[in-house]
This record gives sequence, structure tokens and C-alpha cells, in this order.
Amino acid sequence: MNFVPKPEKPFLTIVVQQVFNKENYKIRYGVRKIMKRLLAKALKNKFEMTNEDAVELTKTVEKIFKGHTEIEDMSIDKYARALFYELQRERLLILRREELKEKGKFIRKYYWSFNNNTIREVAYEKIKKDPYNIYKKIPKEAWLTHLS
Repeated sequence: MNFVPKPEKPFLTIVVQQVFNKENYKIRYGVRKIMKRLLAKALKNKFEMTNEDAVELTKTVEKIFKGHTEIEDMSIDKYARALFYELQRERLLILRREELKEKGKFIRKYYWSFNNNTIREVAYEKIKKDPYNIYKKIPKEAWLTHLS
């Protein structure tokens, strides 16, 4: 029985692949970091949050996604799902449905992903000053005493 070893990849090819993978990782990590900042800004603008709250909510969403761009709905708990539905109402997340046929039955699977275009738009959106915002600062008791 003759054993013929497989030819190994040339050293240069291995080095080029490693460098490419490292650069590809840096690019993906850089994009993820930028989108994380943009999501925090978008949450701050959309929900009128403090910066600290927006950053913490962004970290929570990032933990749920675990570095993936898309996650299956069944893999998250009901509290995360409620948060995701709120973010979907504001068009920051997208819910995609997929229909499969398994064992003769149609099954629907749902997948969550970021709506990057809307996140960018909302993050760079200028906050419009409400001229009547001053009335929100007046306590309800003052309004009630004024009516009497």
C-alpha cells in the first residue's frame, strides 16, 4: 500500500491567508464598533435618552446578538423580544420571516437584524427643538391650581 502525502500549501499562501483573515477581522470589528456607536446615538435621539442609558441599552442589544448580524427569534427570551418589538416600531430593527417545510409541515421562523440605514439616519438626525417643551416642565399641580 503506497501512501502519497497531500501536497501542503506553500508557506506564502498560508501567510497571505492569515494576513487577509486578520485584516478582514479588523474591518468587521471596526464596522461593528462604528455601528455600536451609531446605535447608541440613534437610541439617544429616538427615545430622548441620556447618553449613559443609550450606551447601556446598546450593550444589552449587543449581548443578545452575540456578535451575529442576525438572530433567530426563538433564541431570545420574552423580555428581549419585547425590547426588539419596541425597536422594530421605531424601525431600528428588522424582523424577517422564513417559511420552511419540515416533516411535511410548514414552519415559520423569524429572524431579527439591524436596520443599518435607519440607524445611520436617526443617529445623524438633528434633534428638533419643541417650542412647547417648556410646558412639559411645569408640574401638573400648577396646571390644576391655575384652573380653579
